[in-house]
Amino acid sequence: MRAFVVGGAGFIGSHLVDRIISEGGSVTIFDNLSVGKREFIAGALASGRAALEVGDALDLEHLTRAMPGHDTVFHLAANPEARWGLERTRLDLEQGTIATYNSLEAARLAKVPTFVFSSSGTVYGNFSEPCGEMDLGHLPISLYGASKFAGEALIASYVECFGLHGRIARFGNVVGPRGTHGAILDFCKKLAAHPEYLDVLGNGSQAKPYLHVSDCVSGLLHIRAHTKAPLDVFNLAPPDTTSVRRIAELCVAASPNPSARIEYGGGTQGWPGDVPVSRIKPDKLAAAGFKVRFASDQAVAQAVSEVAREVFGG
Repeated sequence: MRAFVVGGAGFIGSHLVDRIISEGGSVTIFDNLSVGKREFIAGALASGRAALEVGDALDLEHLTRAMPGHDTVFHLAANPEARWGLERTRLDLEQGTIATYNSLEAARLAKVPTFVFSSSGTVYGNFSEPCGEMDLGHLPISLYGASKFAGEALIASYVECFGLHGRIARFGNVVGPRGTHGAILDFCKKLAAHPEYLDVLGNGSQAKPYLHVSDCVSGLLHIRAHTKAPLDVFNLAPPDTTSVRRIAELCVAASPNPSARIEYGGGTQGWPGDVPVSRIKPDKLAAAGFKVRFASDQAVAQAVSEVAREVFGG
């Protein structure tokens, strides 16, 4: 594989780059390093099988210059934190919708045949019943979810109009080492700053499917290699969920002060636009030959251990 990874120095992207290299492929990492970090990709660059192109996905000309000669684009760049859209309402339009359009257009101009997109379970909106790939009757309720929904529509259009091969993976909440955002990292940082207590948004009953980053990368590569339709969409998540309360308890237990008290803010939502309870059906991807290794609780426990070492040391 000669892969071009937009957002390749970030959390998921850097793990994907490492896996592609370990399997004998080569990678161009395209990243503006606003969230991604050079240290995440230091090993990949040292291997000689990866190159870093520092650039912004909002720069179509730069993307188009850098992309020829590859056979697959993995588009992972996005606003890393859904809450930021509440303060900067253009953020998801730019970092989500426009960045996805630019990556698609550059792939078209560079004649790269396959485009793999990191979408999200947020496209299903505020719907607590388990959702399959065709369950789109409830529209997104966050600007982040809206940008992912728009990106999927753009990909479907490029497949139909220009013959691109599109692969869409709707992730659960991805967790693991090198994380740059999310509840586990947020909780551990709070506990490092004030070890005596942890404040948590909402009442702790919010529950979502958590996907370990190793399973996320394996699923993306499986989707890329084992699906044949011009356009295909897969849920990539475990079938079960983990509550925010459970995550908070595990983070406290892994902190330097395991007796820290947990203070909940109340209410069923963490913030406006947050889906309190979501479940995603992974049946279609299982039928295509892939199942995650870690159930949601297992993924969270593994990730808490990994992130706690990064934040607290030891």
